[in-house]
Amino acid sequence: MIRFEHIRKEYKNATPLKDVNGVIDDGDVVTIIGPSGTGKSTLLRMINGLERPTSGKVFFNDEEITAPDYDIVKLRRKVSMIFQSFNLFNNMTVLDNLVVPQMDILNTDKEKAREKAITYLKKVGLYQQSDRMPSQLSGGQKQRVAIARALVMDPEVILFDEPTSALDPTMVIEVENTIKWLAQSKTTMVIVTHDMRFAREISTKIFYMDEGEIYEEGSPKKIFDNPTRSRTKAFIANHRILDLHIDGADYDLEKINASIQEFRRSQHLTDRLTYNITSVIEELIIQTIFAHDPKAKADLSLFFDGEKLEYKIKFDGKRFNPVDEKSLSMTIFTGSIEDYSYRYHQQSEKPNSLKFNSK
Repeated sequence: MIRFEHIRKEYKNATPLKDVNGVIDDGDVVTIIGPSGTGKSTLLRMINGLERPTSGKVFFNDEEITAPDYDIVKLRRKVSMIFQSFNLFNNMTVLDNLVVPQMDILNTDKEKAREKAITYLKKVGLYQQSDRMPSQLSGGQKQRVAIARALVMDPEVILFDEPTSALDPTMVIEVENTIKWLAQSKTTMVIVTHDMRFAREISTKIFYMDEGEIYEEGSPKKIFDNPTRSRTKAFIANHRILDLHIDGADYDLEKINASIQEFRRSQHLTDRLTYNITSVIEELIIQTIFAHDPKAKADLSLFFDGEKLEYKIKFDGKRFNPVDEKSLSMTIFTGSIEDYSYRYHQQSEKPNSLKFNSK
């Protein structure tokens, strides 16, 4: 069990942690979310002794690890940390990255350390990469090696600091699946992440950090579907918004689709709602607005309230209400929306304004 009591952390120009109190029980998978600069990673590093509080206490299994005479080496035999930058030994093979820490910290015999390393490389699907150097691996593979390296130490707790933020989107899933596998084994984990979809899927408990404290905590359902405090509500609502800027004939369709798919994953959108977004962009913006004015620039802001999609679209140029066009594109578009309204604000940079909801 991990316990924080009145943790405060002061730096020269900032005080990210003011009064942090909380408990992480054995077997918990806790994700720490919140705005940038709220001390999420700082709190995580305190569990591993990489940061010390200005005041307050941190306990691990009822021992105060912030006490001046506490043996940090003892702590690190029980708590492993996975960094977003991997922190592998670049001058060692993948296999040696797992063998050497066992020998140095656990005093394990080299042959036993090697057998254990091979076992865990097989579990994360990287045994075939044993003799490669880290520079020869993809980002996702490096992160899985880092996870395997943590596991060979038989930790009681694994800490993850933004484990997928440095990865290409195509590599995120393989790392997330590895972490989900760990969760199924009841390994205690604490994860700092900006990925709300992943936080919702993986967690038993969420810490939302703001104003220098654990501002609100609870189950994923409580935090994401029914937060009670104002800043939590605003933060969650902000992560339900998709903003796209589309520049006439110069639009990047691949980038737009990637943004839609990420929004779909984070909000658990159905196929129908995802199709609705794609249809609005293709039929309303590309086929109608841009057909009317190929140089037009459009801003789309989309809010998902948990049930329906609420659209706001602004575009430049002369007065033009797309639904006045009697085209196939507009027939498809109007068949999938409701509560449509159009306004023209002559003094605005993008004077044409649309609002509507999905059905």
